Amino acid sequence: MTKTILRALAGETLPTPPIWMMRQAGRYLPEYRATRAEAGDFLSLCYNPELAAEVTLQPIRRYGFDAAILFADILLLPQALGVDLWFVTGEGPRMTTVTTQEEFDNLGCGEMIHDTLNPVYETVRILSRELPSETTLIGFAGAPWTVATYMIAGKGTKDQGPAHALKAENRAVFDQLIERLTESTIDYLSKQVEAGAEVVKIFDSWAGSLKGEDFIRYAQEPARIITQEMKARFPGLPVIAFPRQAGEGYVGFHAKTGADCVALDDSVTPEWAAEHVQPGGCVQGNLASSHMVTGGQALVDETRRVVKAFSQGPHIFNLGHGITPDADPENVQLMIDTVRGG
Repeated sequence: MTKTILRALAGETLPTPPIWMMRQAGRYLPEYRATRAEAGDFLSLCYNPELAAEVTLQPIRRYGFDAAILFADILLLPQALGVDLWFVTGEGPRMTTVTTQEEFDNLGCGEMIHDTLNPVYETVRILSRELPSETTLIGFAGAPWTVATYMIAGKGTKDQGPAHALKAENRAVFDQLIERLTESTIDYLSKQVEAGAEVVKIFDSWAGSLKGEDFIRYAQEPARIITQEMKARFPGLPVIAFPRQAGEGYVGFHAKTGADCVALDDSVTPEWAAEHVQPGGCVQGNLASSHMVTGGQALVDETRRVVKAFSQGPHIFNLGHGITPDADPENVQLMIDTVRGG
């Protein structure tokens, strides 16, 4: 029998939606914290195939999610392109910037990225062997725009201001960076699929800060190019796109990119999305991740609301963004029991 998530991605409406969570392997789980301590630091964990596979498997063992998503980070790709990357405790990622033609020209390209990323592909191979037969393995990468915002600023920013400034002031370098990231993302995801990933997801966490023509050019178009090329290389491969906070940009995103599923954040209501987005294909989402912290009847009620709203079409139940470190593991179980038990 085909795996439930693959059935939903193929357009089937299921009586109970399959379920997984963004960042389901993470700091809210005590077993993750123990494994990360064993690894020493975050990047060491990402590049240790056995330990990265272990933390990917932990939420599957605990909760029985319908999918596992590869444990990695969207910034491993720019590191593979030659950018220096490190993490500051309590502050997040830091990296050397790419804002000039000279800095862009120093980036790598093509096959060289795999020298750095080979441990990630080994993690995928381990998972493809060790996951339960009913569990779908999802590979992923950051979308070019979102990855570029970090490369340009050298860190995460609230408004992606440095990337918008470079786009306005030096469009030639900006466009070259988006193109290089698009090409490299295709190569990166392709190796994940060859290693055993059954689905790929493109995370465009900062898509919402692109407006009008910029959204079309730098969020929608790269997603289309990546999706089209992945499907050409791997016929039948399902692709999930997540242009977070796209708002009206969600409408028609399936058709405009070729994505099999559009993941939704919780800034749109499930009822609106069921009317305007789900007719285009499978949708994923979109319970607010804050419910994993607060729990209670509100969690049950909102979970039921999401399931009901999307019940007339293909749906993968998920959060509207990643689960946060302060979430209560018991609330995750309550959400799953509500989805599966009504």
